[in-house]
Amino acid sequence: MSVKSRKNSLWILLFLAPVLLLFFIYFVYPLGFVFVTSTVEWNGVSTPKFVGIQHYLSNLQNKTFLLSVKNNFIWLFANGFLQIGMAATVALILARKPKFWRTLRTVYFLPNVISQVAIAMMWSALYNAEYGALNQLLTAIGLENLTHNWLGEFNTALPAIIVQQVFYIGYFMIIILASVMTIPDSLYEAAEIDGAGVWQQEFHITLPMIKDILVTAMTLAMAYGLRHFEATFLLTNGGPANRTSVLGILLYKKLSALKYGEASSISATLVILGLIMIIVIRSTIGRKSSASDLTQ
Repeated sequence: MSVKSRKNSLWILLFLAPVLLLFFIYFVYPLGFVFVTSTVEWNGVSTPKFVGIQHYLSNLQNKTFLLSVKNNFIWLFANGFLQIGMAATVALILARKPKFWRTLRTVYFLPNVISQVAIAMMWSALYNAEYGALNQLLTAIGLENLTHNWLGEFNTALPAIIVQQVFYIGYFMIIILASVMTIPDSLYEAAEIDGAGVWQQEFHITLPMIKDILVTAMTLAMAYGLRHFEATFLLTNGGPANRTSVLGILLYKKLSALKYGEASSISATLVILGLIMIIVIRSTIGRKSSASDLTQ
């Protein structure tokens, strides 16, 4: 290696050192700590007792844990397909610049700047069995038989929480809209000259050109679904009878009970599920970029 190459390598290492140090302190070390503590019985005070994979085996025999995993996957698919699907649809409509499209863009994004706690409390009031606006509306239009204790019944609790969450599409709508707005108008003009309608333009130009950003948005949305916690914790705390429980809720309860080993095993499970999710997405829908093919 020449003197110049060694000097360049030294400078590269010097500039990367602070980032690598922070990455190790705030990611590698905590991640390793979680996996290590998942193999011990520990309450944070006493001496840790090594139990191997006992916590993982116990989790697999725990009905609440298995139900929480199932609910996490329901959240994952709801966010990844319903939320992203609605966000993409609205983004495609707004990209056509209909009347008041700038105002609508702001309105859709507005809930993202409001506290999650405030939003959850608002929906809790809407869903209230006695004085909630939803039941009042159903009663007013003569549909009393459709009224429910939305957050207290087995069949409606989880769908009610999912509904109030997936309709907040503003964050991903803005990301997708920004990507759509970068597509050259010349492509649409050429397609229109060739006789392509609006739907044909969207399916054969817009969607292929924004495939990469859709995959990224879907990955983020699924990650948010996998680590979902706030709305369920605030609205039902996992009830009724753990029907809406997710791994985040179960993790919180284990930590509150000072069962750090069991809590770490749940955290490690979330990490593993997240890694599997990313691999599956990247190896399937994110495997090849259609946008690059279209522009060649």
